[in-house]
Amino acid sequence: MKIVILDGYTENPGDMSWEALEGFGELTVYDRTPYDDAEIARRIGDAEIVLTNKCPIRRAVLDACPSIRYISVLATGYNIVDVGCAREKGIPVSNVPTYGTAAVGQFAIALLLEICHHVAHHSEAVYQGRWETNPDWCFWDYPLIELAGKTMGIIGFGRIGQTTGRIAKAMGMKILASGSRETEAGRAIADYVPLDELLARSDVVVLHCPLFPSTQGIINRETIAKMKDGVILINNSRGPLIVEQDLADALNSGKVYAAGLDVVSTEPIRGDNPLLKAKNCFITPHISWAPKESRERIMSITAGNLRAFLAGAPVNVVN
Repeated sequence: MKIVILDGYTENPGDMSWEALEGFGELTVYDRTPYDDAEIARRIGDAEIVLTNKCPIRRAVLDACPSIRYISVLATGYNIVDVGCAREKGIPVSNVPTYGTAAVGQFAIALLLEICHHVAHHSEAVYQGRWETNPDWCFWDYPLIELAGKTMGIIGFGRIGQTTGRIAKAMGMKILASGSRETEAGRAIADYVPLDELLARSDVVVLHCPLFPSTQGIINRETIAKMKDGVILINNSRGPLIVEQDLADALNSGKVYAAGLDVVSTEPIRGDNPLLKAKNCFITPHISWAPKESRERIMSITAGNLRAFLAGAPVNVVN
């Protein structure tokens, strides 16, 4: 059996082994594959099993590769696969539904703490000699923010949202939640409120919701206007949840004090993204998911997905 991984580098840049997948058949791993249907189809060839992270598998590829029996996505999001076409052809598509809950929640808090304390900036200032030559025993270049007693509103209160909420609550924050069905576990952490109330009451707004037509652009000029002046916005969920020009305008006007973003609407980021020139905007290159522990989970769950498919009972099927 031939197995092809189209874009394995981000999952495994060399710090892990592909051994968990090699036992299933003849494995070919490409670090990266151009997003060109003809080249994708050429690399798949007569492989029966295809694994992808962000490399798209569109109808043209599925039509050109009749040997494909199974597709596994090395991630949670699966919009890069034409799942409808795959269903028509009887090809199950599986994903990895849960692997980075702890890491993504942790990273949301890391973005928030960087905004509150500018740790990287002040460390760099020390190495530049500014503390050594300072007339006082300490200095800071930005306002330092204490979070205890402030309110965090989390839009999307599933597993990841609840993880972020638990950490923030442990730091003394009040937690509001919106955009998810109420659960007993969620009520132990947060008060569920309508979205408009969450926007009006929150000192920090965190996005942990999936990207649906109903959530695309949920942060825009109108919803920002409903927020407190000086609010902090965190997004390490999906870039298109935010209308980026509207956020840039709000940052530059001071309506939004700062934003911490691990995702943008087009990735890699384009040079003309308005957030690159906005005030107090912290942007990281979509790395919330990437601790080795999370990637090892992806590998393990993907191996389990493949094992289940070969046993005739595929799991985590999205189509």
